[in-house]
Amino acid sequence: MIQVTTPFLPPKEEYKAYIDKIWDKNWLTNNGPLLNELELKLKEHLGLEHLLYVNNGTIALQLAIKALDLSGEIITTPFSFIATTTAIVWENCKPVFADIDPLSYNIDPAKIEACITDRTSAILATHVFGNPCDIEAIEAIAKKHHLKVIYDAAHCFGVQYKGKSVLEYGDISTISFHATKLYHTTEGGAMVTKSPQLTYRLAKLRNFGFKTAESFDGIGINAKNSEFHAAMGLCNLKYIEAIMASRKKQYLFYNDTLRNLNVEHQTIHKEATYNYSYYPILFKSEEQLLKTKAELETNWVYPRRYFYPSLSSLEYIEKQNTPISDDISQRILCLPLYHNLTSEDQDYICRILLRAQKY
Repeated sequence: MIQVTTPFLPPKEEYKAYIDKIWDKNWLTNNGPLLNELELKLKEHLGLEHLLYVNNGTIALQLAIKALDLSGEIITTPFSFIATTTAIVWENCKPVFADIDPLSYNIDPAKIEACITDRTSAILATHVFGNPCDIEAIEAIAKKHHLKVIYDAAHCFGVQYKGKSVLEYGDISTISFHATKLYHTTEGGAMVTKSPQLTYRLAKLRNFGFKTAESFDGIGINAKNSEFHAAMGLCNLKYIEAIMASRKKQYLFYNDTLRNLNVEHQTIHKEATYNYSYYPILFKSEEQLLKTKAELETNWVYPRRYFYPSLSSLEYIEKQNTPISDDISQRILCLPLYHNLTSEDQDYICRILLRAQKY
């Protein structure tokens, strides 16, 4: 069976060495030494001044909304993982969808201004599949209309834009370290901002609102992560270059072997590096996609329809017109891509895809 992804696991003895340290210190959570070590090493690796590690990428989005005191309407993308929308709704704001660019799959800045009202407080844009948005256009709109900007950078580990981490942009960027990501801590996420004041506020928000051990500064939540998760992150960080090199090799294998497959590919921003998080292909029709997906699954290969359905179709969201997102979400399929996927596995997948195209 070939899944769309499998998590990287470090050598068991390396993880066990960290577990032994946890047992020795008897410090399991509450911003322990391994968590602090991980935050420092992530900042060093990614070239960031401020980073706060939390228990998942969804809570990172929710805390970003809370820290910026957002209310009313937030303009966002209909083509993303469901957490991008649910974080907005959870924080009692209304998602307003601006349709996407048909090439990058990111929110189309040309569609944003028409969505702005006197109730708009922010733009929440996703760098889809690790492909950076049109950052300058989004931030010019935000500046013009006095809006905050949050980037959902869940897929963006290691991605650089114009020579620096893509996480450096916006008021706050969030990232996921879930087990499905190319870099993971089993469960986890982080919040990044250039502002020391926002960093301080976010740090309080993730820890119940504690100001000191006996005083509070506003409300908060428990968004802390454990030493066990930090241990996995520290182990996996040692292997990140090899993981990314493996994914790049697999990505290029698909490109070469599937060059005659009648599909389209996402256009990657020319001024960004790419981390090869996903391998999406866009079929000419949903019928073709469904036929191909069924053929793959008959042969024990399990791709995923990322992202389907379009978030604008969710039953708890007021219906909004997003024809491009609706169309692309019906025709897109992500192929298996993970650190130890072999060339033999990929060749098997490609032969099924090419065979399915003939029928």
